[in-house]
Amino acid sequence: MNKNDFAKTPPMGWNSYDYYDTTVNEAQVKANADIMAEQLKKFGWEYIVVDIEWYANDAGTMRDKFQYIPFGDLEIDEYSRLQPSPKRFPSSTGKKGFKPLADYVHSLGLKFGIHIMRGIPRRAAEAHSKVLGTDVTADMIADPSSVCGWNPDMYGVRNSAAGQAYYDSIIQMYADWGVDFIKCDDICDSWLYRNDSFSGWHETQMLHKAILKTGRPIVLSLSPGPAHIDRAWQYCENANMWRITDDFWDNWELLKNMFWRCEMWQDHVKAGCFPDCDMLPLGKLGGGFGNGEWDCRFTYDEQMTMMSLWCMFRSPLMLGAELTKLDERTLKLITNEELLGLLDENCRGRQLFRDDEKAVWKNENKMTKAEHIAFFNLCDENRTFEWRLGGEYGLYDIWSGERSSTCGGKITADVNAHGVKLYRIDKK
Repeated sequence: MNKNDFAKTPPMGWNSYDYYDTTVNEAQVKANADIMAEQLKKFGWEYIVVDIEWYANDAGTMRDKFQYIPFGDLEIDEYSRLQPSPKRFPSSTGKKGFKPLADYVHSLGLKFGIHIMRGIPRRAAEAHSKVLGTDVTADMIADPSSVCGWNPDMYGVRNSAAGQAYYDSIIQMYADWGVDFIKCDDICDSWLYRNDSFSGWHETQMLHKAILKTGRPIVLSLSPGPAHIDRAWQYCENANMWRITDDFWDNWELLKNMFWRCEMWQDHVKAGCFPDCDMLPLGKLGGGFGNGEWDCRFTYDEQMTMMSLWCMFRSPLMLGAELTKLDERTLKLITNEELLGLLDENCRGRQLFRDDEKAVWKNENKMTKAEHIAFFNLCDENRTFEWRLGGEYGLYDIWSGERSSTCGGKITADVNAHGVKLYRIDKK
């Protein structure tokens, strides 16, 4: 199995974090999977990903004090492996893990994913719990000098045969459950370790080796960012996607900053290897964060800008919305077939121009020869773009559906503040 054989295009799906934080449960996952199967699957959306702390029985109960409760009530088996909370995922009881939930997702024609933290549970290390396939205990492979700066659940894993055996055991367990996607956190970047001593580098390789041993096509996604551009080769060798930003939310300055990040990473997008712009904070968000849900704070122009950049660049697409509360405008935004077609394995996106006020991107399909050009207005006021194509062409606006033409070989486009005009270039 080659990791590029099954992830030739950027993965598309839904992740529970942006709405549920640490608190998502089985019924909520199923409800979102149902909507994806009914309304989104035919457009290419397919992954249902359970995000952080699915193993915590007390997740969210102290949200006014902690996002991640120190030494909380975690489910761990006898081999130091975290298990789904039976309180939140009742089908996992009887040592079934996530298999029943994965089976349900698969029955809908979708794929199932989970979030994990890099390392081995601190509680397993302190209890000297077993490591499957070895004669050592968790404390012997745990590296207490390698920890996460924001989540207290794990120690790093030492680069040893026993450490590899631990990763082999958890990844094989996930494969047996039917997991198709793993988002591993505290491994792409760390604000605690800024040099080669960061154990996330060797733990990424250990994860990759463990996945290959299962023979199951499991997408490996690395978080958080920003990813290190000088480590692009390592991310691509060992993972399918990696975050190029810290957590991305519905804030214009964060979105504007993504143009710089995409410029930096555009030459590293290829089959099976996708720099990741992070989740799409669309629709209803934040219901599990303790302060009530909110509607996406981006204007609709900004939402079109975000979708256009992610697709022109060919980033993975992970929805953060509560899908059971999808509104028609958001649904239209995420089911634009021509826009999503820019993710095709034969497409390549590249930036043609950028300054502080505007950016221009082009996406070309080497098989069909289709070309798309996007004009992004980064200003706070409406502005007119002029761009010379060097010939006369028809133009199809994939957001509005309007048709126009170049004049004198030039495109003239009126673009709203923080907005985009995205054209298919048609030969006359």
